[in-house]
Amino acid sequence: MNSRILLLLLISLFLSGCVGVSSKGIFGTGVSVALDPRSVGTQIDDSIMQKNLSAKLIILDKKYFLAIKSKVLDGRIFLTGKVENPEEKLKITKLAWEIVGVRSVRNDVKIKEKFNFQQSAKDLLITSQLRTALIINKQIKATNYQIDTYKKKIYIYGIALTSDEKLLVVQEAEEILDVEDVIASILLVEDLRIQKN
Repeated sequence: MNSRILLLLLISLFLSGCVGVSSKGIFGTGVSVALDPRSVGTQIDDSIMQKNLSAKLIILDKKYFLAIKSKVLDGRIFLTGKVENPEEKLKITKLAWEIVGVRSVRNDVKIKEKFNFQQSAKDLLITSQLRTALIINKQIKATNYQIDTYKKKIYIYGIALTSDEKLLVVQEAEEILDVEDVIASILLVEDLRIQKN
């Protein structure tokens, strides 16, 4: 048993010596810069975007320093963490979209709450119904939208290719049984400030 542990230790030391130059960037420690498919310019842009987002989150509320984690990869922002209510999540999503050069925002921030199985099941059903409706509707690019349902209120955020598509998404949400309100934060492609290299 001890010899196996020693062998594993030696192999890990050997392999860690072969990693090369590491970075503490977007991927965390121990990732070879040589393996990063992004250009050096893109890596620098992503790093600047991440620092800008972190600063804006802290200015919005100091609690987000620990509560929200963000990553930027090729102009795409990924958010995780926990907040008190859906309105906070929406605010954070809008803030992320305001970062210059952002190409997309994936907000996987969860809402803290006391668990209520019946309410959660109903909200999950509403979300599933809307997701299915968006996929079935060929005039809507379903992958461009993220949906959250909280106490029968649907929160939709994403990017619409046209204003007609934006209206269709909201209409689909409003047609679902038991939905009390639809809060849409849908941006039009033409309104995005996408920087091209």
